[in-house]
Amino acid sequence: MSDHTILVTGAAGFIGFHAARRLLDAGHRVVGLDNLNDYYDPALKQARLDRLRGHPAFSFVQADLKDRGSIRELFARHRFPVVLHLAAQAGVRYSIEHPHAYADANLEGFVNVLEGCRHHQCGHLVYASSSSVYGNNSKVPFSVHDRADHPISLYAATKRANELMAHSYSHLYRLPTSGLRFFTVYGPWGRPDMAIYLFAKAILEGKPIKLFNHGKMRRDFTYVDDVSNVILRIMDRIPAGREAGAAPAQIYNVGNNRPEELMHVVAVLEKELGRPAIREMLPMQPGDVMETFADIDDLQRDVGFRPQTSIEQGIHNFVAWYRDYQGI
Repeated sequence: MSDHTILVTGAAGFIGFHAARRLLDAGHRVVGLDNLNDYYDPALKQARLDRLRGHPAFSFVQADLKDRGSIRELFARHRFPVVLHLAAQAGVRYSIEHPHAYADANLEGFVNVLEGCRHHQCGHLVYASSSSVYGNNSKVPFSVHDRADHPISLYAATKRANELMAHSYSHLYRLPTSGLRFFTVYGPWGRPDMAIYLFAKAILEGKPIKLFNHGKMRRDFTYVDDVSNVILRIMDRIPAGREAGAAPAQIYNVGNNRPEELMHVVAVLEKELGRPAIREMLPMQPGDVMETFADIDDLQRDVGFRPQTSIEQGIHNFVAWYRDYQGI
């Protein structure tokens, strides 16, 4: 990947911020796009953005993905050789109450990005998918070669739809696309609606933490620096289609390849925060799954990726950032 301008959508978001920062550190120019919505506190998005704006090779565009005219104009102006599409309406639980937000951002918005790439000679579209596409897959670890056609939330359905839409553009227009199925990403500057952030906040405030399925859950927690490493490697690896005539489309699991018991995660947080958690045991929630576990063999084979960060080190780093950010 030479020195050129890369579009990062969702640049004020958690993974987008980290990826944009890594790209800037690597000497690239980055155009960051975000609509700065209030799904969670926009102040956190602004704080991330302030960090990026301190870099002379970064420019920011505030726009909504569903605004077809704005997205078309952006692509026409820059003709991005590489697009990193991380913007989406996130959250499994939120999708149950707000379905139209997902249709707007994750379906219509994704088409607008695909069209921008198609018409302006983008050389590689790397986009965010999610481990939620596996639904209640009982075979573990989850493999990209497993079927993923029984989503149990609208969020998951939109992410699986993105993979299918990307494949169709790869087939029809030879647009190289790489989809990344992220598994429970956490770390500094993380999202306030994610478990580790929610738990840390509640423990420090002396409030109960909600443990669904009575805490009997396993998650393949993936540290954000490991994720950024993957993204940069994948952007350099442009799929060509493995067999003659095959679409230049690839999908990868991006996970730690090691699920953690939720109760162990809570114990590590208690140790780092120096106080006990008040546990509120609750039944399983609609749209949630018992376990996620990423098979990352394809990722290891194609880009040599191996996760570097233990859950203990990752939580230590997160808590240090959280205390600093909150001034506590």
